[in-house]
Amino acid sequence: MLHSSSKWIITNPADGPVQDVQQRTGLTSIAAKFLVQRGFETDEQIQLFLKGTTEQLHDPFLMKDMEKAVNRIHKAIMDKERILVFGDYDADGVTSTSLLYTALTLAGAEAAWYVPNRFTEGYGPNEPAFKQAAEEGVTLIITVDTGISGVKEADAAKKLGVDLIITDHHEPPPALPDGFAVINPKQEDCGYPFKELAGVGVAFKVAQALLGRLPNEFFDLAAVGTIADLVPLEDENRILAAEGLKAMQGRLRPGLEALLKAAGTSRDELDEETVGFVIGPRLNAAGRLDSADPAVELLLTQDPSEAEDTASMIDGLNRERQELVKEIAAEAEQKVEEQGVPPVIIVAGEGWNPGVIGIVASRLVERFYRPTIVLSLLEDGKTAKGSARSIEGFDMFQSLSKFRDLLPHFGGHPMAAGLTMERKDIDSLRSGLIQIAEETLTAEDYLKKIHVDLEVSVDEISVKTIQDLAAMAPFGMGNPAPKILIRRALVEQAKVIGSTKDHLKLTLTNSDHSSSLDVIAFRMGAAEKSISPLAALSAVGKLSINEWNGRVKPQMIVEDIKIDEWQLFDHRGSRQYLTKQTEPRVLVHFSESAPAETPDTWETVCCANPEEAAPVLAKASHVTLYDTPDSMKQLRTVMQQLTSLEQLDVVFHDENDYFFSPAPSRDQFKWYYAFLQKRGSFDMNQHLKKLAVHKGWSESMISFMSNVFFELGFVKINDGVISVNDRPEKRDLSESELYTSRLEKTNIQQELCYSTYRSLKKQLDQMTNTASVETHSR
Repeated sequence: MLHSSSKWIITNPADGPVQDVQQRTGLTSIAAKFLVQRGFETDEQIQLFLKGTTEQLHDPFLMKDMEKAVNRIHKAIMDKERILVFGDYDADGVTSTSLLYTALTLAGAEAAWYVPNRFTEGYGPNEPAFKQAAEEGVTLIITVDTGISGVKEADAAKKLGVDLIITDHHEPPPALPDGFAVINPKQEDCGYPFKELAGVGVAFKVAQALLGRLPNEFFDLAAVGTIADLVPLEDENRILAAEGLKAMQGRLRPGLEALLKAAGTSRDELDEETVGFVIGPRLNAAGRLDSADPAVELLLTQDPSEAEDTASMIDGLNRERQELVKEIAAEAEQKVEEQGVPPVIIVAGEGWNPGVIGIVASRLVERFYRPTIVLSLLEDGKTAKGSARSIEGFDMFQSLSKFRDLLPHFGGHPMAAGLTMERKDIDSLRSGLIQIAEETLTAEDYLKKIHVDLEVSVDEISVKTIQDLAAMAPFGMGNPAPKILIRRALVEQAKVIGSTKDHLKLTLTNSDHSSSLDVIAFRMGAAEKSISPLAALSAVGKLSINEWNGRVKPQMIVEDIKIDEWQLFDHRGSRQYLTKQTEPRVLVHFSESAPAETPDTWETVCCANPEEAAPVLAKASHVTLYDTPDSMKQLRTVMQQLTSLEQLDVVFHDENDYFFSPAPSRDQFKWYYAFLQKRGSFDMNQHLKKLAVHKGWSESMISFMSNVFFELGFVKINDGVISVNDRPEKRDLSESELYTSRLEKTNIQQELCYSTYRSLKKQLDQMTNTASVETHSR
């Protein structure tokens, strides 16, 4: 067996609707399954999903306070008031800032932008920044991707005589800030049809309302912020992302083109994964390690030379960020292990960079699968800034909401949050969240889950299949790339790859070997030793197309694998087997003496009488059969008692090779007995060697026949001298235990030591199946 690292949640759509969709669309069976699984069955639903257009975007004025906000902005433009766009320092925030600032300038506003410094100002609006803006003549501040929790800051703006328009998409707190206008589709009394816009999506809607047209020039920024912020790619988000990707494949603003170049990526490779894993992290890096201003400047510049310099600097910050994350994550993991992995992880460290602790929290969730908060203990000795990440079933935002008295600043979503608190309250927060987890989560909730969209067979997968699935893009939150399950495919080949041999490449095939599929499992190289030949392996992952040397073929990138049945590993003929093994196991031997120098982690059990070893065998999961049994019945009894078996290594060592030195034939026995009768007596001490040479027999073969005759009462043997008995009882060779034992030993070696791997596995399988049938029948 090979255990999966996650729980697989499998949903299989009904065959009827799938076949209907396939006939109506002409798509492959896998693509049709995907549409039905995602709830798209009617022609209208399918067309909207596959070919959604900007006509499906909602009227921005359906959003609460939108008209009020736009009227105020127009008045500011007419009166030549100074307007400040106040943003956030992540990818969603900098794209929102760039988008709305550009829209204001297009509308003729006297505008500026401002992004607070994460390290000196913290998250969200703050009074000193508002005060400085007021002193510089700003009379209207518009927040983007932030501000929904800024109650005190809204009051401060009023006192300064500054109107505050808040645009945000985060979860609203119980008490909303008293701004001039509050635009957030998640407000309870907001009737906007779609609630899951990113901050940049809300900014896009403001720009649309302000300009009185669809601002096509901002689709790229909307796509980057939407994909990077991991909001569900449904409804408007899907359209914004798709239109943005299409726009970027046609024309890239200088900053994004320079950023791709710095990252070693071309425009030809630009898709939602490029945005999520190349562009987004780099835009985030600036604000994580220093000021986010360069990220905004990069998006706004029209100068290719300036864009190249800024992109190079940001790419360098990203590399620095990666090293920092690696260092802090190692420290945090050690702290978690010291805690014994509690139901909710809260770890804190002096000097941990607040800009990367969110990534560290995600790493901890990935490794330990627990709701996690990572806190940076600030230099003032009193304050801690934290980032939270959660798991399915634990709403982090709602859970933290119960401790508002400990959290003067916090906000976020069910799966992620940011917070500021005092150090002295960390233990109280930890115990409170652990209590919530113990009351609401079960043991199963702590198992990482992989949601499988489609169960398919190897022969269903083709380049056409993958191309059809690509039409379902862009993929992301709410519309994840389809994860497929291949169940019990045969492993045709398994090998480790990569410079450090830590990746695994498999070739899977169907039962009749008519189709095959290459499978890549990153960072699973260690599993290669646990995959036996022809194992029935199940795999979960994503399909992709592999292009190499002009050849195009499908492949699967694996997330998890498992083998549900026990596995056989063949070490027959190996002289170094005992010296190469380190994993704990039970070693079974049938001879009275155990093999010498077995590893300390092994338990050795003699199965000359298998029933006596039953308690040990019943619990054994990893077993080695070291030598050959005296009978197949003896082996069958052992196999029937291995009810917990996962892995079986066979050595079947035997000092004697009966298979290549078979028992004498009946004609040979007949000749030798006639020879003895004719001689009357035969001194083996003097004449054994001569007879062996004369007949071309081995000396051991002559000795064996002599002992069989002695056992049957045909001869007497005294000090090596054989004399024939007068009138012995007539008996068949089969009545000799020595003869039948030799035949069985030959048969055992033929079946166990010299059979093919496939034949041996089948025979041992039948022995274990017999056990399960007998147990069930009782």
